[in-house]
Amino acid sequence: MSISRRLVLKGTAAVSAAVAAPAILKASDALASSGQVNVFAWGDYIQENMATRFEDTTGIKINLSTYGSNDEAEQKLKAAGGKGFDVIFPSITNGTNYYPEGLLAPLDESRLNVDAIVPSMMRDSVKLGGTYRGKRMLLPFAWGTEGITYNSSVFPLADNDVSYGALWTPEAKGKATFRQKSGMIGTGLYLEAAGVLRSNRMLDVFKSEEDAHRIWGEIAKFIIGQKENVAAFWNNATEATNAFKQAGAAVGQTWDTTGLLLSREDPVWKYRMPKEGGITWMDSIGIPGGAENIEQAYAFINAMLEPQMAGMYSANTGYNSAVVGAANYAGETYKKQFLKVYNDETLSNLWWYPADTPWFATLRQEYVERITNA
Repeated sequence: MSISRRLVLKGTAAVSAAVAAPAILKASDALASSGQVNVFAWGDYIQENMATRFEDTTGIKINLSTYGSNDEAEQKLKAAGGKGFDVIFPSITNGTNYYPEGLLAPLDESRLNVDAIVPSMMRDSVKLGGTYRGKRMLLPFAWGTEGITYNSSVFPLADNDVSYGALWTPEAKGKATFRQKSGMIGTGLYLEAAGVLRSNRMLDVFKSEEDAHRIWGEIAKFIIGQKENVAAFWNNATEATNAFKQAGAAVGQTWDTTGLLLSREDPVWKYRMPKEGGITWMDSIGIPGGAENIEQAYAFINAMLEPQMAGMYSANTGYNSAVVGAANYAGETYKKQFLKVYNDETLSNLWWYPADTPWFATLRQEYVERITNA
């Protein structure tokens, strides 16, 4: 994935004007200027200022339902047979779990302002799982990282010394937090960098079931052996924040929003990229196979691709938008935090999730349960 600080933070006036030109509704979406749209999104994605902007501009009412994990979103949509929602925001690498059962509908790109999306993200989204049988299924919406959030008064780490291994030091006893699924990735990257694990930078867990069992097994054994360090596990943004505020954690592997929002409250908290490479995700936007309000769904997606709306999203959450010029509308706090967390070296060392293989999630869950129940 080709990302640079200049790409994210420098949206030119010409490009911003071009992507803003269609406004929120295209002329072809005139039928969508009323009615409702049923949106299924991550809990912090569509906040009040965004909903108000969309509803006031279009006259379309948003019915918002939320989820806290990809598993929850996938299970609910499967249980409903792809019905009940008009727009959904899955991580793009999870797309392969939706396609075979027709849970997502192909997107008509002629009805979407796809030129608003950063070209490299649009291009690379194909190999991450955004297309199926030659058809565009999901559009890049946002990207972010998992790195290390820490209390700098307890762990006075220099930026270059931040590591996933910080969770496993003696000083972290009873003070560490992580999400088991991705914590195994971070711990694996640390163990490989330390020369005690062979995993092809954790890509081999996607290669074969045999490789995955070997690698997950070694990582689980290591984590279980250090489990006295764990203050709390987390599975969603609220739980991650509570791990620090209520469970006594002082260092953890978290999504960027957790560390960045804590830092806004108190600068003693820092969020930084570990030297092994920040774990990076791309979330996407698509239309479920059983969507009923199609016109309104396209109007909503085009609204999310407007730079001003995308800027609101980044300002609200700390996540990075896939829309060109969004940073121009995200505010100075977002820009300052982005510059503290990312530089061209850390951006070139990001670890991107590959698309899920058919057996990956089930096998990983086996080791998640081992760690949880140990």
